[in-house]
Amino acid sequence: MTYQETCEYLYNQMPMFETQGSIGYKEGLDNSLALDEHFGHPHTKYRTIHVAGTNGKGSCAHTLSAILQMCGYRVGLYTSPHLIDFSERIRVNGRPISEEYVVDFVANEKQFFEPLYPTFFEVTTAMAFKYFADKEVDIAVIEVGMGGRLDCTNIITPILSVITNIGLDHQQYLGSSLEQIAFEKAGIIKPGVPVVIGETVPETRMIFEAMAEEAQSPITFAEDEQEIISVRQVSKSQEYVTKHFGIIRGDLCGNYQEKNTNTILCAVKQLEKLGYMESIPCDEKSACNNREVKEGFKNVCGLTGLMGRWMKVDDVPLTICDTGHNVPGWEYLTKQLQSMECGHLHIVFGMVDDKDVEGVLAILPKDATYYFTKADNHRAMSENVLKLYADGLGLKGEAYPDVMSAYKIARDMAENNDLVFIGGSSYVVADFLKNRI
Repeated sequence: MTYQETCEYLYNQMPMFETQGSIGYKEGLDNSLALDEHFGHPHTKYRTIHVAGTNGKGSCAHTLSAILQMCGYRVGLYTSPHLIDFSERIRVNGRPISEEYVVDFVANEKQFFEPLYPTFFEVTTAMAFKYFADKEVDIAVIEVGMGGRLDCTNIITPILSVITNIGLDHQQYLGSSLEQIAFEKAGIIKPGVPVVIGETVPETRMIFEAMAEEAQSPITFAEDEQEIISVRQVSKSQEYVTKHFGIIRGDLCGNYQEKNTNTILCAVKQLEKLGYMESIPCDEKSACNNREVKEGFKNVCGLTGLMGRWMKVDDVPLTICDTGHNVPGWEYLTKQLQSMECGHLHIVFGMVDDKDVEGVLAILPKDATYYFTKADNHRAMSENVLKLYADGLGLKGEAYPDVMSAYKIARDMAENNDLVFIGGSSYVVADFLKNRI
């Protein structure tokens, strides 16, 4: 098979949650453990950092990877979903997995894994863990797919666990309350392994405290540390004044990145305590004016290939896309869109049908013009159904059958000083970026 045929085989033959929903989600670690044993437990051959959370885990995973790269480590990075190509999911020092490796892995191993009836994510995770071992990485940053406790990445024992935040998302799989979702995500806490928690509310904090105590894991709440003193927009970046790291300029510009940055800096301090950041002389008494942390934040997109986080794709009219896809994410995005100094807002918008569609629509900017659409994905909500929901909430716009037709109309309707935004789903952003290139 060619690379494209191999990818199609993975997408179509393995149940895939991202495109097929519930039939692509499998509870339990039996298949992951069987695959891990078959490949000789590759994840034990390098150190790992495990990152979970409702929102922000991708930004945190990529930025930690960038910082570690700047420290001289050979760094594996496993994230999901991809936006343009499958290879984005598995990287070493920012370079995507080779097409040849993907083809050979499937050709050589499918006789073993096919009888297991694994999901797409189970096979992809096994491929990532083996690839990192074969490439002799020093450390790998592993992003959880969904939840944590039963996620197939949860066979690792990391040097550090990071949980960014908890919001109501994937409730049909993780539970209907914040406490239940926190319990699932806290499943990545391992005995004796330090854990950094980004944001909490009283209901989730007590879950994290109880599970960390049971595992005898040192726990740090980043919101208690308040590493960031102030933040402001500077040119094409965000400038953070911090307690112990001096002034940092971040490549990622969404307002929500302030919380992520605070979490990342607390994680860096834990890594320093563990001896993994020896080139970074950071302590509680002196500012850390180090090149590695600053360069990692400043160049995260270039170092890791991260896309789709408040990503500017055009200047006239100003055009931005973002993968925010749930209520917690849109609470930040709506405020940021409303704060922009521009003419009129044009929002190309689509969602998948297992999200809290009405909850997101209820907090969208009321004074924008909407171009309701759907991604090329089986889970995508019909643009006409989405428009019906939106009409009932007072949002004004029309329906378009695909992302690019919606975007082209929005672009043509926009004045030079207007803002065109594309989002609502990772898959809407994916369709836009794939077809725009």
